[in-house]
Amino acid sequence: MARFKDFNLKLVVIEQLMYTDGKLTPRFSLAELLKEKGLGNDPWQYAQENGLAYQVVPEARAHFESLELSDELLAGVEELCLDGGNRVYQECAPVWDGEDDLFDITSLDDLALLPNLRRVLGSEFLGPDLVAVLESRGVTAD
Repeated sequence: MARFKDFNLKLVVIEQLMYTDGKLTPRFSLAELLKEKGLGNDPWQYAQENGLAYQVVPEARAHFESLELSDELLAGVEELCLDGGNRVYQECAPVWDGEDDLFDITSLDDLALLPNLRRVLGSEFLGPDLVAVLESRGVTAD
């Protein structure tokens, strides 16, 4: 199984596979996880009451970090979308407004895990150095 170095890049890949394409199931729901653990069913309230505003909720981080993505699934990823409104971000940090660097991708070392990636939407959020890395690999940076 693939091991990602950049957690935030993994989240964008999960967004594509789980919430956009529906190829990675079951869809993770922080509300459901909290309910199963007896921690309530309102992720926003849970984050606020536990000092987790503007942070990744530990239960969500643990889930996504341990989530295994097969080489077959990763080979099917042709496009990624960097958008502060991604569902995966809402599931990770229910109290987050997109105004900080919480989900910024800092490395594209994991691109080798995505052999068929052809396009990244919202690439302006990566900065010029990382956009240059995409372009050097033949990935369209939109």
